[in-house]
Amino acid sequence: MEDKIKEFEQDIEKLLIKSKDEAESFRIKFLGSKNVLKDLFSEIRNVPQDKRKAVGQLINKLKNKAQDKLDKFTHDSESQEDENSDLDLTLPGENVSLGSRHPISLVTEQIVDIFKRIGFNVSEGPEIEDDWHNFSALNLPEEHPARDMQDTFFIEKDPDYLLRTHTSSVQVRVMENQKPPIRTITPGRVFRNEAISARAHCFFHQVEGLYIDKKVSFADLKQTLDFFAKELFGETAKIRMRPSYFPFTEPSAEVDVSCTLCNTKGCNVCKYTGWLEILGCGMVDPNVLKNCGIDPEVYSGFAFGMGVERIAQLKYQVKDLRLYSENDVRFLNQFKSAL
Repeated sequence: MEDKIKEFEQDIEKLLIKSKDEAESFRIKFLGSKNVLKDLFSEIRNVPQDKRKAVGQLINKLKNKAQDKLDKFTHDSESQEDENSDLDLTLPGENVSLGSRHPISLVTEQIVDIFKRIGFNVSEGPEIEDDWHNFSALNLPEEHPARDMQDTFFIEKDPDYLLRTHTSSVQVRVMENQKPPIRTITPGRVFRNEAISARAHCFFHQVEGLYIDKKVSFADLKQTLDFFAKELFGETAKIRMRPSYFPFTEPSAEVDVSCTLCNTKGCNVCKYTGWLEILGCGMVDPNVLKNCGIDPEVYSGFAFGMGVERIAQLKYQVKDLRLYSENDVRFLNQFKSAL
C-alpha cells in the first residue's frame, strides 16, 4: 500500500501540466469522481488495524498535493492571460454621459416653486375623470355649447368617464373635500382629441391655480400673476389682461406677458406685438362654488391655468411641440445647463 502511495506521489510531482487539456486529464485522474485515489481508500480494509489511520492520512495528503498542483496551474494560467490581455489599466476612463431633466419637468418645477413661495400647496388627481368633475361641476351642463370647445377622449365602455381635458377637475375635488381658505395649484397631464402638429398635441401639461377665501378680489388675482411673471421671466416682465370667456370664471381674462427678448418693441417671437399670451384666469363663478358646497355669499376666489408646453416654448424658444414627446436625446441634452 505504501509503495503505491509513493508511486502516485512521484507521478504527481513529476507530471508537468502545460495546457488546459492536460490539467483536465490530471483532474480526472487524481480528483475526479472515479479517480485512482479511491482505489487506495478501498484497500485500507486490507491494512492492519494499527496502521489504517496513518495510511489514510497519507492518502489524504496525496489528494491535497494533487489539488495544490491543479490550483497552482489555474492561478498561473489566469495570471498569464491577464498579462497578455489588451486591457491597459493606465488608460484614462471613459466619461459617463449624464442624463438631463426634461424641459417640461424643469418648467413645471419652476412654476410650482414660485407659487409655493406665496403659500400655495400642490394637489393632484386622477387622469381618468367622470363627467361631473371634468364638466358639470365647472358650470358646463350636458347641453352647454362650451363643451364643444374641447374635443374629449371618452371611455368607450362607459361614456360617463373620460380622459381629463384640464386639471380644473382636481380643483373641484379639492373644493369638495376642503373648507376655505383654499390656496392650491394642480400640475398634471391633460388630453384633447386634436390633430398632432407643431402647434398642437393630443396630450399636454397644465398648471392651474385656485384661491378661495373671504373678500378675494380681482386685484388679488392681478397681483399674484404679476408676481409670477416677474419671478419666471425676470424683474422687467409686465403683464396685461384682456377680457375673455371661460364657463367656470366670471369675469374672465387672457393674460399676456411682455416679450423679454425685444422689451415690447416687437420681434418674430412675439409676432411684432411686444406681448406673449401665457394663461387664462378669472374670478370663480358663484355656480361653481355652489356645486362644490361653498357658499358664494361668504366666499369668493380666483382661478388661473396655463399650458406648461407654452411656457417652456417661450422660455426656451422651442418651436415644435412634438419635440417634447419624441424622446430625442439630442433635444434633451440641450437642457443640461438648466439643471
